[in-house]
Amino acid sequence: MVGPRGDGWDHCALSPDRRALVHPRGPGSGATADTDRVRRAAGAGAGAGGRIWQNGGMKRYRSQQRTRRSRRTRRRPGLRWRLARALMALVATLLLLAVLVVLLFRWFDPPYSMYMVTEGAPGTVPSLRTTWQPLEALPVHVALAVVAAEDQRFPQHRGFDWVSIRQALEQRLDGGSLRGASTISQQVSKNLFLWHGRSFVRKAVEAGFTLAIEALWPKARILEVYLNIAEWGPGIFGIEAAAGYHYGVPARSLSREQAAALAAVLPSPRSWSPTSSSETVAQRRQWVERQMDQLGTGWLDPVRVDSVVPASGS
Repeated sequence: MVGPRGDGWDHCALSPDRRALVHPRGPGSGATADTDRVRRAAGAGAGAGGRIWQNGGMKRYRSQQRTRRSRRTRRRPGLRWRLARALMALVATLLLLAVLVVLLFRWFDPPYSMYMVTEGAPGTVPSLRTTWQPLEALPVHVALAVVAAEDQRFPQHRGFDWVSIRQALEQRLDGGSLRGASTISQQVSKNLFLWHGRSFVRKAVEAGFTLAIEALWPKARILEVYLNIAEWGPGIFGIEAAAGYHYGVPARSLSREQAAALAAVLPSPRSWSPTSSSETVAQRRQWVERQMDQLGTGWLDPVRVDSVVPASGS
């Protein structure tokens, strides 16, 4: 539509603001380069009554908004990905350190365990509370008594005794108390590396250490470490300290009955004493001796493959 001024615009239909943009009133009226651009855009859309200019401006505005949103969206995943990579790197580093520590203790005797540090007798120096004894220096019945009392499938499993776990769950479902089903390997992982407590996180870490120990250590080494870090009384850690404290003899001189009595108190070493006249301890010692008879010294033959445990009867 052609307006009265012959410029293609119906000025009566324009708002005062639009008129000011299209026809500024001279050099002092605020005309700028932006005004010229607006005028050119308006002239390009004159045939459509200015609607093309209006729609084009809205399209550009919306396009700019979409661009800004897409940039923000791209920045957010980038930050999340960097955080995820940092977390994965931290986890990988911790796993590598754990594996290296486990591998180190395959050949080097740990001076003390985490359990000695956190649960030992107050004022004691854990490294001075035990004298390390190689497995080959101990009588076979000492190792057999511990296996009979704590983990009879030790030569067969790979860290977890699924049969005992299933039996413990069935007993619990039948209304009985939940009995322990931890293997010697699990107890080594827990006592050597971890804090004591009941949580899913600690159990998960314990399972990881157990798998690492079973993969990197021979069975004989696992049993040797267990015998040297197990607790046999308040602040009494290791088979050598236990033999000296309770019987006044070195571990290599323990009798079969004494070894069975020491193994009998392992579930509760701070409440039970192998030399006490407690009926509970006596019954458990007799039970351990019966289990030793049923297993026989040949039960540890798979462990002796590691050429650490002396031959049966030696």
